[in-house]
Amino acid sequence: MSTKRELAAKLGVVVGFDDPTADLEQYRTPPAVASHLVHLADLNGDLDGQWVVDLGCGTGMLALGTALCGPERVVGVDLDPDALTTAAGNRQRVGTTTAVSWIQADATGHAVCPDEPVTVLMNPPFGAQNGNEHADRAFLETAADIAAVSYSIHNSGSAEFVESFAADHGGNVTAAYRSSFTLPRQFEFHEADSREIDVELFRIEWA
Repeated sequence: MSTKRELAAKLGVVVGFDDPTADLEQYRTPPAVASHLVHLADLNGDLDGQWVVDLGCGTGMLALGTALCGPERVVGVDLDPDALTTAAGNRQRVGTTTAVSWIQADATGHAVCPDEPVTVLMNPPFGAQNGNEHADRAFLETAADIAAVSYSIHNSGSAEFVESFAADHGGNVTAAYRSSFTLPRQFEFHEADSREIDVELFRIEWA
């Protein structure tokens, strides 16, 4: 089992979006945060020998992190074909031999319908853009439908919403953690070169 530091180092080669889209909230998940989430899933025995799905995988940070921890197979789903092309290149950079599939589709549209419940890891959009509020709800709905357990990253202050949503959909939040990461300036409306944001990580068991 890799340590968080070892995972973060291996994920440091994962590159982000060439031309990110604000409406999709396309940001590269920092390796330190990704390794934290993946390490938690690994410690809980939710990766080894399992099928893992990364909903809204972007350029593959979480999918490739889990691929380093002995799952049977990893599936990354994203709407953006350019991001998936980058994800495929990132797989070569990371060097994992685990079977990884990339599917171009709406991650909330049930593009993956496994016969058995899977482990879901995801960093869904926070709904920070006007007209995109509560964008993470649809991702949680999909996780509730296909997952035995899910790990997800949400904006700070989301605990009440996530716990209530899980309870209403037969789930139970078994762990919650605080973290933070730096968002670089990459869109015209960004005023600062970078901004530190607080985030919350959740583990949910689904019925």
